[in-house]
Amino acid sequence: MSDDHVYLSLAEGHEDDTRWAYGTGFEDPLHGVDTTVLEGVTAGLLAADCVALADDALVSAQRLAEWTTRAPELEEEVALANIGLDLLGQARLLYARAGQADGTGRGEDAYAYLRDADDFRNVRLAELPCGDFAFSAVRLLVLSSWRLAHFEELSSHPDPVLAAVAAKGVKELTYHRQYAAEWVVRLGDGTDESHRRTRRAMEQVAPYLGELFTAHDVRDEVVAVLRQVTEAAGLPMPVYRPLPGAGRDGEHTEHLAPLLAELQSVARAHPGATW
Repeated sequence: MSDDHVYLSLAEGHEDDTRWAYGTGFEDPLHGVDTTVLEGVTAGLLAADCVALADDALVSAQRLAEWTTRAPELEEEVALANIGLDLLGQARLLYARAGQADGTGRGEDAYAYLRDADDFRNVRLAELPCGDFAFSAVRLLVLSSWRLAHFEELSSHPDPVLAAVAAKGVKELTYHRQYAAEWVVRLGDGTDESHRRTRRAMEQVAPYLGELFTAHDVRDEVVAVLRQVTEAAGLPMPVYRPLPGAGRDGEHTEHLAPLLAELQSVARAHPGATW
């Protein structure tokens, strides 16, 4: 089945250059934005939302980093690393905003390196092991579609800082979704083996969809993307039966603690060190 560049059509509505990253010469998304929490915005809820979204990004970035030296091709290794860096940029800004909003003044390192797994609020899909390339592509498609839909909503959030971070993030996430959709179509509509693996990846991801839709009500947007991509790839739509528990409540799989142990090892071994 021809994909008809299905992954390109997903970028409609975001025709400007979507291939950019924080820290590459673009204006700071917080530049000129008053960081005072406005009246009518509940500081505690704002901080909690920022932490949860930052945790999603940080954990996802750490998983993507595991493809370094292991991706099928050098080009994909670079692409996945850059997507991970985009997510790290989002996490840094969101953690910084959380520290401002909750009044603690905590910096991004305190959130990323000095909390235990039980304190993290990322969705569980982000923390699952990388698996094969098909699983990582399908997971990236689901998470980027879900995050993009939510960031589009957040770009009009009453807090100007979160709105600014979301508006910038929309551009990155549009490319993340496009990249993942391209690979899911290529693998699903490829060889018998690649089709089998991609179909299995859809089945592995399916139980975690309910948690995503509960965390942020963007079900229709995500389902529309999945339907478009799976039809082009010759794959069935994932049928999900939600698993009990939720990462937003601090309930995680056994995979998060070891992942964080690796991420936090240097910072915890040398607290307060700089270079």
